[in-house]
Order: sequence, then structure tokens, then C-alpha cells
Amino acid sequence: MSASLPLDTLTELAKEARDAAGQTLANERRSQQQAATQLDTLRHYRLEYATRLQDAMRKGIDPATLHNYQRFLLSLDDAIERARSAVDNHAQRVEGCQQHWRKEQQRLSSYDTLASRRQETARRNEQRQEQRHNDEMSNNSLLRRASDDERS
Repeated sequence: MSASLPLDTLTELAKEARDAAGQTLANERRSQQQAATQLDTLRHYRLEYATRLQDAMRKGIDPATLHNYQRFLLSLDDAIERARSAVDNHAQRVEGCQQHWRKEQQRLSSYDTLASRRQETARRNEQRQEQRHNDEMSNNSLLRRASDDERS
């Protein structure tokens, strides 16, 4: 039992590390989803604003208003590019977190496998001891019978 205590400790630490990695992964996925939602919102807003500009141009627009529309669309384009970059960065971080989680899960699985093997070895040793004990009892019983038969 004392030999398994360090392994139990390692297994528990590996579970905690795996769970922490899973929590980090979940947080990164949430952040990635938020960034993707923001990107979609910006794209939608840009499309809507470009449509307004098209409508205004059909109706007639003064140069100052046209210039303001164009500047605003350029600032939206910049914001879209930053949001796209943020989504890409989050995707890379999610991938890194997934790899880390898999590594932690693999380590935990290794400890679990080792613990299972130790348990199986202990079970076999216990069975062997029990078999030896039963064999000794049988041999002692046979010896007593043989001894009793010789006396009679």
C-alpha cells in the first residue's frame, strides 16, 4: 500500500493538471468565440454602412459626407483586420491549449495504466500467497493422515 501512495499522489496531481488545462482550454475557446462574434458583428456593420453609402450616393451626396463615409469604412476595415488577427491568435492559443490538455491527459492515462498494472500484480501475488497457504494446509493435512495411518 505504501508503494502506491506516491503513485496515488502523482495521479491526483496529474488529474489536477489535466483539469486546469481543460479549464484554460475552455476559457480560450470562449475568448475565441467572443472574438469571432465581434468579427462577425463588425463585418455586418460594415456591410450595412456600405449599403447606406450606396443608397446615399444614388440619392446624391455632398463630397464632405462622402469623405466621412469613406473614412468610417476605412476605420471599420482596420477594426475588421484587427478582429481577424485576434481570431487567428485565439485559434493558435486554442490549438496550444488543446495540445497541452492532450499531454496532461496522456500523462494521467500513463499513471492510471501503471496503477492498474500494480493492482493486477498485487492481486496475482495475493492469489499466489493464498494458493501456497492452501497447499501448505493440504500438505499438513496429508502428513497428519499419513502419520495417523502409520500409528494405527
